[in-house]
Amino acid sequence: MKGEAPGALTSVKRSLFRHPAVIAAGSAALAVLVALNAAAFVLGLQAPWLLGAVLIADMLVVGAGILIAVREVLLTERRSEASEEQLGAIVDSAMDAIISVDARQRIVLFNRAAEEVFGVRRAEALGSPLDRFIPARFRGAHRAHIEQFGRTGVTSRRMGDVTTLWALRSNGDEFPIEASISQAGGAGERYYTVILRDITRRKEYEDALKASQRELRELSARVLEAREDEKARIARELHDELGQLLTALKMDLGALRERLPQELQPRAAEMSALLDRTVTSTRRISADLRPLMLDDLGLADAAAWLVDDFAKRSGIACRIELPEDFPQVSKPIGTAVYRAIQESLTNIARHSGARSAWVALAVADGALQVEVEDDGRGIAPEDLAKAKSLGLRGMRERVAFLGGALEVARAPRGGTRLRLSVPL
Repeated sequence: MKGEAPGALTSVKRSLFRHPAVIAAGSAALAVLVALNAAAFVLGLQAPWLLGAVLIADMLVVGAGILIAVREVLLTERRSEASEEQLGAIVDSAMDAIISVDARQRIVLFNRAAEEVFGVRRAEALGSPLDRFIPARFRGAHRAHIEQFGRTGVTSRRMGDVTTLWALRSNGDEFPIEASISQAGGAGERYYTVILRDITRRKEYEDALKASQRELRELSARVLEAREDEKARIARELHDELGQLLTALKMDLGALRERLPQELQPRAAEMSALLDRTVTSTRRISADLRPLMLDDLGLADAAAWLVDDFAKRSGIACRIELPEDFPQVSKPIGTAVYRAIQESLTNIARHSGARSAWVALAVADGALQVEVEDDGRGIAPEDLAKAKSLGLRGMRERVAFLGGALEVARAPRGGTRLRLSVPL
């Protein structure tokens, strides 16, 4: 049988007795034998020698036919066994575990990789139910899945496209797998074949990566929170202490102007104007760092002031839409949304070339939803992927940490539209 392995998948049709010349010679000999049988039947006892010769020839032909038939059957069985051995060797050489079950989900094929994955010998696995390799809590769902798959008529598909599949080793340990299933056979007997792979190591790497990303996101949030606290502290000191000092200085200068001679009055007026500009700049810097109304009055008033101030500074017409019953939001949400609106308006002023902009805040489905849109030139897809787009990245990190989502795309008016949603 080993000598026939290279041709193990060869059909029986390659037998010598299927050669056209052999078939033609056999047909001619059979025709002669039929003619001799007819002559012997006609002459009967008048030619006993012919009758005896025909009987001997018939027996030889029948014996030869039996020998040929037996030989063909033996060769067919040998070739079939060799084909099965070669197919088994191919299946055993696969790196993934391969398991086939019948309609009753009894195991009929169990390759070497499956032995290593599940820790059980093939002889012990064959004939046993597939449930032994499935955690108890998933067995009912698995059976229903297989039955549904059998009714669909689909030949193959991947299993567990959304969720992770779990299997059970012989020692009781559960482990994650990646699997695909196929079916074959008719209505009488159907077989299901599952090709699966142990993804324990990959799952550990993925979980470690997710944990690392979560830690980095939390660290980023803490850094942003500390930054906002520091901005708030500096803004309040600018507004309260420096603002009060400048106001006091202005009052002293006003009192001093009344005692100055006439020739020094223009210089005093210039100093008073400079103090006014300094107070205005201090208030602007304080508001840019952290608007105190965001903490004192809430997000709605802070956003309205931000839009109004943006329109005055940039010359771009900007309108904000706020619901009448806008709720009070937590400080992290208020800060994240305010900074997102601020960053969006800054980008509009710098890059869009827009003439108008719109900001809308709403509450729906338990989430705060924000849209910022302009009618400018729009943002290009390659700009979204730039490594230096730290503003957009910062917005995404803020919103993602709060469990929300942010989307930047082309607007119907031709400009750019930013949408974000943060659960309340």
